[in-house]
Amino acid sequence: VQLQASGGGLVQAGGSLRLSCAASGRTFSGYTVGWFRQAPGKEREFVAAIRINGGHTYSADSVKGRFTISRDNAKNTVYLQMNTLKPEDTAVYYCAASRSLIISQIGANGAYNNWGQGTLVTVSS
Repeated sequence: VQLQASGGGLVQAGGSLRLSCAASGRTFSGYTVGWFRQAPGKEREFVAAIRINGGHTYSADSVKGRFTISRDNAKNTVYLQMNTLKPEDTAVYYCAASRSLIISQIGANGAYNNWGQGTLVTVSS
């Protein structure tokens, strides 16, 4: 499956953005789709994930209550709604997908074998 991430941009602290991850080549059915981010000089970290079949979601503690992951199966797209953004949310955001992940693999970027190109989110203070 090929992934296309979009929706990044420049926003002031406290603002909102919605990122999209669109799949092509095949549907997301049976996949787990995750969002990861990488800030300058830091390692890539898990943000949120969703199981396409069933819709169960997972989020990092740092974004709980602020970010919401969702999917639109008809559009073959996963969204990351980001509210109350903080300067420390500034990063390149990547979407990734993989099949057959067990729960312990959900937050591990090495477990995902399909990656999008990344979209830059900059939050100004």
